[in-house]
Amino acid sequence: MEKIEESSPLRITPTVQALSFALRGKRPNAPGANSGRGQGDVDKIGGEPADKLWFKESSAKNLRNRDFLSPTTMLNTLYADGQVPPTVMSKVLSLRGGGVLPLAGGEVMGEGLRLRVDRAASFRAVLAGGANEYMKPSVQRQGRVVINCPALHPKPNAPSPATLTLGQLRTVLVADHTGALLRRQGFSVSYCPVLPEGSDIVAFLRTLGVDWPTVPASWSGAEREEKVQEALAGSPYREEDEPGQRSSSGGGGRGSQMEEEEEGGGEKDGALRINLKRVFQEEGLAGYDPSLGTCTVQRDSVSHLAQLDHATADCTETMATALHVTSCQDEFRQQQIAMLWRAAGATHAQRHVVCGPVKTPGTNLTAAQYLQLRRGQMKDASEMKYGDQVEGQTWDDIIRVMTSATIRFELLSTVHTSPVTLDVQREGGVSTKGPRGGAFVMYNCARLHTLFDSYERGVEKGLYPEIPEASQLDFSALKEEGEWVLLFNYLIPFSELLDQSGQSLDCEGGGARVNIKTEQVCKFLVSLSKDFSSYYNRVHVLGEPLPHLFNQMLCRLRMLRALTDLYHSALETLHLPPIRQL
Repeated sequence: MEKIEESSPLRITPTVQALSFALRGKRPNAPGANSGRGQGDVDKIGGEPADKLWFKESSAKNLRNRDFLSPTTMLNTLYADGQVPPTVMSKVLSLRGGGVLPLAGGEVMGEGLRLRVDRAASFRAVLAGGANEYMKPSVQRQGRVVINCPALHPKPNAPSPATLTLGQLRTVLVADHTGALLRRQGFSVSYCPVLPEGSDIVAFLRTLGVDWPTVPASWSGAEREEKVQEALAGSPYREEDEPGQRSSSGGGGRGSQMEEEEEGGGEKDGALRINLKRVFQEEGLAGYDPSLGTCTVQRDSVSHLAQLDHATADCTETMATALHVTSCQDEFRQQQIAMLWRAAGATHAQRHVVCGPVKTPGTNLTAAQYLQLRRGQMKDASEMKYGDQVEGQTWDDIIRVMTSATIRFELLSTVHTSPVTLDVQREGGVSTKGPRGGAFVMYNCARLHTLFDSYERGVEKGLYPEIPEASQLDFSALKEEGEWVLLFNYLIPFSELLDQSGQSLDCEGGGARVNIKTEQVCKFLVSLSKDFSSYYNRVHVLGEPLPHLFNQMLCRLRMLRALTDLYHSALETLHLPPIRQL
């Protein structure tokens, strides 16, 4: 359920939709024109998807002469010889309000109909209010999501940094980031399982910025496990075996082999067996492995289900969504758990976020060894760059955050379903400055803080004035192409990027798996840092303290202050605190 924000900050998607309707000669509120549809739906106009009629440009080269383009191939599908009637062109250029970017002009060229945005008006619209509306999702959703990470469940022993694999670590970081994204959108989020306070795994995760929920070490779920056992014993999907009958899980498929290995492959008279295939077939659940069959309920499975029940016990919503974030190697096992939970009476929707493997050619590291390696490399790189000043608690904190950023970006920047290959050779090292991921992003965030520290010192000395209200600034002074790139490609689109995880949950018909696009924020930050670094190296923001130069300098500072807020907002979804000095 969505609650649309009352304000109408500039957005890319509403702009493209309005341009599409105008180009087709329809109004957005005309019958059949996007009536009652969500933002993630695909509208069709004249047989063509609305989002294909226009393209938002992003490269600095193309942005020199156009911001939006309707290609000639699209124009030819709408009008004879691709000639746009003057009345239609007038409607396109006169679009206003509803989040639509203000247009300055347009013309039909060989490549199609290209439009230019009124840049001064856009800078004013975004920066006048401090850009706060651009740091949060464009819609606020409601609902409850329980994020379950099988890698942290006992099997039967509790996980530890020395036993956690890199693939399992990836699932933990995906789960943590997903929860932060969904919370930002308005969802109530809880995590499963709870971990014992003071355990090594809790301390390890906190080193990486993961604040996983804990319970006292004396906490026991025995009572809840007993209730789960009783629910399964009374399940309509329970199967009564004939004496001497051997249990199976999928008729000899991979599920059968896995279950037999877990059970020792022997006969288990009186064992509790559940027909998982009947569960998803009779309840119409799509996307589950057809080789799921009858499985014997194991103690670790009951413990897992008890933890899920604990995570949903205080759920006031009639329905919640459980997201099982698991590795591809454990996907089948997690599908078994999901169907067992269903057989025990759970009615919550269940989706699976499946992560590809993490490969380390030439070696095999545990999560603890990987963290130790990256921390040592980050310290070496820092000492090489900054020398003897790299000592004390402040630098320990900086190296910890930079190490966490490096690891998070390495494991999250790839589409979660794809494999990740890491270079973990000790002589490879990591860079604090090269455009290779987390350290580069944190370095550029720190550059912004250094810039504003210098500006504040200049204000204290009387060299520069304070940044005034936006109404007192002339934003037409922002003419450098890098400034428009930062606004058009990053400040304006960020809120819609945050929308994507909620939109993924809204999608139906995709089966058990769901793609949350957990790589998007990392890719966004790396791309932003490259463009900001290019701009910062090219433009001297703090110019000479001359009054006739102040307007342009203050406009730039106002834009870069919004960019600083953007960095902080994006890094918050990764549980990375900004570094203010390097």
